[in-house]
Amino acid sequence: MSLVVPAYEEAEALPELADRIRAACDEADFTYEVWLIDDGSEDGTWGVVQDLHAADARFAGIRFRRNFGKSAALAVGFEHVRGQYVVTMDADLQDDPREIPALVAMLVDDEYDLVSGWKRDRKDPLTKTVPSRFFNYVTRIFSGIPLHDFNCGLKAYRREVVENVNVYGELHRYIPLLAKWAGYGRITEKPVEHHPRKHGETKFGVERFIRGFLDLVSVTFLTRFAARPMHFFGSIGTLAFALGFVISLWLSVDKVVFGSNLSDRPLLLLGALLILFGAQMFTTGLLGEMIIQPRMEETASYEVAETLAPTVRERPRPDEDEVQVGRPDSAEPAREGS
Repeated sequence: MSLVVPAYEEAEALPELADRIRAACDEADFTYEVWLIDDGSEDGTWGVVQDLHAADARFAGIRFRRNFGKSAALAVGFEHVRGQYVVTMDADLQDDPREIPALVAMLVDDEYDLVSGWKRDRKDPLTKTVPSRFFNYVTRIFSGIPLHDFNCGLKAYRREVVENVNVYGELHRYIPLLAKWAGYGRITEKPVEHHPRKHGETKFGVERFIRGFLDLVSVTFLTRFAARPMHFFGSIGTLAFALGFVISLWLSVDKVVFGSNLSDRPLLLLGALLILFGAQMFTTGLLGEMIIQPRMEETASYEVAETLAPTVRERPRPDEDEVQVGRPDSAEPAREGS
């Protein structure tokens, strides 16, 4: 089992976290490794990581030269894990390592691809919990995945899941959606214990909430329409063009049949704008298809779950002494004079 722990300015929390991880994993009799990812901290976090590694070689570390964010830390950690199962958690002591054995058991016994923690009784201020609940509700609607807490840092994965999801930007919140899109749809959640923050200050802010919403729009588009942009832009363009055409047709009939004056009709401008907008969107979709087609042909890859190879049986060879009907050399030689 591999554990990936992103850490930013968590020098005070890491020693206690390491003790809790050792206690939980040793009690469960796990063979495990812990990757502590120092995301450009300036409070001595890396020195603590070095001390933990010197005391226990199961604790490994990676240090970024500057702060790249949680997604980057997880992505690098995923590249280094060697365990069959991978667990992620935050370094602020709010996630409880005692939950790890139960999460891994759900992967092993129930054969889930991903198990997400659910901080049902969350120990955070309202300024953090209220936006988070709204964010999770919107994400649940957009993604179609019935999770209550997409942003919980405590998650468990099969190793093949983390090997086939591309995490960057702020997309760590949407790993369940990325996993589902990659074909790993056996996703569930488990209520986990959550503790109040003990050291330092929360890294949550309004700007992260805004970035999270923008990333939700991006990941929704990428997972559904990245390989077929015409379906997105073409649908919008067709609808706008059709609406503009109907408006223009109605105004034309009104002008010809009833002699209406169109110079002061705002609908005329609206119809023309909708036609132009629809044509532009349709063209954008077509250009998108032309751009991605060569790339998709060159780089298209599909995750194969299982292969059953055919068994080809060779036709039995006839015995050498067996006379083959119809072979020329099997005929008796003609007698002289016959």
